[in-house]
Amino acid sequence: MPQKKISPFVVDNLRLQELAAIVEQNKPFYDAFLSFLQRNGYADVAAFIHEEDSDKARSAIESYLSNPAGATLHDGLGRPYTNGKAKWYFLAWILRDAPAQRLEPLLRSVNGATLEEKKAELINYLREFVGPLFPGSEKWTWPVVSEIMLARLEGSRRALKGTRFESLVRRLLTELFSAKGVNLTVGEKQITISDETYDVQVISGQSKILIPVKTRETMGGGHANLFTRDIHKAITVAQENGYLCIPVVIAESWGGDLSSLHCEHLVYIQANPNQTDEIGPKLAIELDSLLPVWNKFAEEK
Repeated sequence: MPQKKISPFVVDNLRLQELAAIVEQNKPFYDAFLSFLQRNGYADVAAFIHEEDSDKARSAIESYLSNPAGATLHDGLGRPYTNGKAKWYFLAWILRDAPAQRLEPLLRSVNGATLEEKKAELINYLREFVGPLFPGSEKWTWPVVSEIMLARLEGSRRALKGTRFESLVRRLLTELFSAKGVNLTVGEKQITISDETYDVQVISGQSKILIPVKTRETMGGGHANLFTRDIHKAITVAQENGYLCIPVVIAESWGGDLSSLHCEHLVYIQANPNQTDEIGPKLAIELDSLLPVWNKFAEEK
């Protein structure tokens, strides 16, 4: 009997599927860390976390940070971290902390002659603080660490995905302008105006078109209204500063009222942002359909 179609939208959690695969790829990194600890006299990760001799633990951390990790750690898109960043991120993750957002600013006030010494000092302090909060040995095994890693990678993946689509828009516009002989250039960097960031800028001899790239993969909840308001604010700030704004919106289900945005041109790709292979061709077609807009802007004096 054929399976009934539930919805025209993507029901499978593609993000979870991809992240679970990446986490499994990262298991050898955990195993290599465990092997390192065992070579240094610890039976398992829990034994290291609950080490009472602070100097001994800090020495082990310094040794770990200053030597090859022995395996590869991948980010939320499956790309390998460098050796130094991988170890720093991994140690922060297993201690239930955020290396880039919270810990790196703290390094400025930590004692140490080198950055590695500062990192070892901070990680050791966190170890002493977090250890008593999770006294059970099972809290430091791979099944638990893998769940922590899944959450951390999910957070980084959102930012990385946004950057990937920004790069895609830049590349497609550059190729379009070159193929059609449009006298416009695509800026290589974001631009910020009144605290509003625009991911892509199309530059003529006289002005710029600002392009915020907005993605959303969930379909309901209060954040849907915030998503629409975020787009509206980007358009408003651009227009108040004398720029044309053409948002690129990639969302599986967006209930925004286009007419309420007061925006003459908008690119809307109705797709789950995780369907990267499908989005590129659709986006290319939509950007090509705006060729009259690009040409008019290039010819303005």
